Amino acid sequence: MTLHSADPLQVISEQSPPSPLGRLCSAPAEVFAREIWARKPWLSRAEDLPGSVTDVFSLQAADELLSQRGLRTPFIRLAKDGRVLPGSRFTGSGGAGASIADQVQDDAVMRLFADGATVVLQALHRTWPAVGELAAGLSEDLGHAVQVNAYITPPQSQGFAAHYDTHDVFVLQIAGRKRWRIHEPVFTDPLPENPWESVAEQVRARADEVPVLDATFEPGDCLYLPRGFIHSAQALGGTSLHLTFGVHSAIERDIVKAVMKRLESSGWRASLPASWNPGSPEGHAQIQQVVDELREALTHVDVQALANSLHDQRDTLQRPEPIAPLAHATLAANLTPADRLRLRHHVNPRTQEQPDKSITLVAAGQRLHVDARQLDALERMLSGEEFAVEDLPLPDDEALDLARRLLLAGIVTA
Repeated sequence: MTLHSADPLQVISEQSPPSPLGRLCSAPAEVFAREIWARKPWLSRAEDLPGSVTDVFSLQAADELLSQRGLRTPFIRLAKDGRVLPGSRFTGSGGAGASIADQVQDDAVMRLFADGATVVLQALHRTWPAVGELAAGLSEDLGHAVQVNAYITPPQSQGFAAHYDTHDVFVLQIAGRKRWRIHEPVFTDPLPENPWESVAEQVRARADEVPVLDATFEPGDCLYLPRGFIHSAQALGGTSLHLTFGVHSAIERDIVKAVMKRLESSGWRASLPASWNPGSPEGHAQIQQVVDELREALTHVDVQALANSLHDQRDTLQRPEPIAPLAHATLAANLTPADRLRLRHHVNPRTQEQPDKSITLVAAGQRLHVDARQLDALERMLSGEEFAVEDLPLPDDEALDLARRLLLAGIVTA
């Protein structure tokens, strides 16, 4: 297998703001989707990517989280020599008024890190806003949920043994240098129920073979790695910090599960006969009967209803833009026609027309019913452009009421 790097002619233009995917991958979006996604690794060097990694995260930001933000497990773990360390070695009480026993002890983390332990900041998209914004945007670009971990490795240390992940990743080097070795999979398209430990011997053997990639990453470099590819990394010459954007892909089996869930809710509850024997001719006939009924039922599956349920499921996996709850509640209570609002980022709104011609707005985990007369105003609010409440094509009282409802539902923001 050949590892491909960026062709200069394919590098995304810096003349327009890059998409979140373009921030992490030098291949154009259509090339990534057609030739790279779920197929092969792709290494993008810093000079082929826009922006500065320090705008996303830094060692100083990591120190702030570790020392000043009251971080708790499981938002942090430490590993050394390929093994995860017990949380009790670096957590304890927060002191008077904050006696929760699993808060990070910065001095303990310092000593373990100095002794060669790797610090892992888990779910960093929930604790550092710039990382959360990039992760949410990447999720929109890809159509799959994204979470982020940070890995901080002392010089010359390897935090984890060679392994594979059961989700795709983008690895963004933030600080320091790290040598990465990538090997072909031993398990094609592994799922969470297929962890690398289940084939540990094969993974170790494959890691001893010639890698498909052996490269040193500098700050700003980013690697896309499909699930299943075996990898290991070692810090070189100084403290290394990289972010791993884990892409939790929806798979075809999710559609099958959603279909079966809908079918199971509508029948097949009857008990099988007494003295049930699946190996008998009668048992075979009963199995065949159910299979035939299932085949017939599949021809009547409501694809739109299925799509809606899968959309709802996806939305629960990715949080929208953070909002200030106290400020927004106050704004909603005192909203005026002159107030300016916009669609909250990453809420992925969609509308569904009901039999009575009313509209159901689905976004941010909420379902709001809107009169068909308000559709033009609703479309204006969901356009993504900033708007003044008084500019909505509705009487002032009605415009205020609709804007207030969307504010309190967390769909629009100031």
